[in-house]
Amino acid sequence: MPADGDLGEAADVLRTGGLVAFPTETVYGLGANALDARAAARIFEAKRRPSFDPLITHLADAADLAPLVGPVSPAVAALAARFWPGPLTLIVDRPERIPPIVTSGLDSMAVRVPDHEHARRLIAAAGVPVAAPSANRFGQLSPTRAEHVVRGLGAAVDVVLDGGPSRCGIESTIVDARGDHPVVLRLGALPVEELEKAIGPVTVRPGSSGQPVAPGTLAAHYAPRTPLRLVHGAESVGADGGAGRGYLAFRDRPAGHWAAVEVLSAAGDLTEAAARLFDALHRLDAVGVTEIVAEPVPDAGVGRAVNDRLRRAAATWHPAP
Repeated sequence: MPADGDLGEAADVLRTGGLVAFPTETVYGLGANALDARAAARIFEAKRRPSFDPLITHLADAADLAPLVGPVSPAVAALAARFWPGPLTLIVDRPERIPPIVTSGLDSMAVRVPDHEHARRLIAAAGVPVAAPSANRFGQLSPTRAEHVVRGLGAAVDVVLDGGPSRCGIESTIVDARGDHPVVLRLGALPVEELEKAIGPVTVRPGSSGQPVAPGTLAAHYAPRTPLRLVHGAESVGADGGAGRGYLAFRDRPAGHWAAVEVLSAAGDLTEAAARLFDALHRLDAVGVTEIVAEPVPDAGVGRAVNDRLRRAAATWHPAP
């Protein structure tokens, strides 16, 4: 269904325990009523997501936070006021109304307000907070177009809203600002530098050992079906070059003969590179190459989040013996 049309049917599906995939500025989300444990369980089933990986709850407006969770820390309030709607997820204490399955049994909850008109209209029309991880099979590439959702999840979703390509192209930044020292738990579309302008120095601690305290922080994640290897320049691939392989470049096409090449930003623009990342990986994954060779982008601003996704995608790669 078009996301810019009447969202009444999709809102009804959410209210009655169904699943709706919808566009946000980051990636497409797979939404369910966050107050309904059975509906949340359908998300885990559809994604084949392990029960230990918590979900993000989405709100229609920043004003909806206090009625749901009660008082928050001054830093959480400041970040919400500055960056919502936007690609920032904040960790708060889980309220009793949110069933434990949404937070994977944790006493904390991840929550955000998406910067996408149709997403907020949908949530407002449903009249409930919406739990929504990315609308893909667990551990695979995040969807930045409706067709990615359909191809990855198919009939497991009741309604897919098509809002065109996602603007940011990578997931939200996740911050735990409940204590005295804010901690970035997942790098994302909101650069760390912007956070520090608002609240001062933050600690960056992405990655998870054991049960994650935030979504998308497992060491191996965001991976294409095709093996992905992270290298520093095409010349490091080897003498056989790119035969049968795909190459993901930052700004310059690599020398040699490659089966497929995707350039993230010919202008060297990190924001453009982030927006194109998953879409480019989806295309390389679909053309039948034996391996995707990817180079990192400059490790600054949103480029840190791009490199984070590439490292996680490559974490399951093992060289042939």
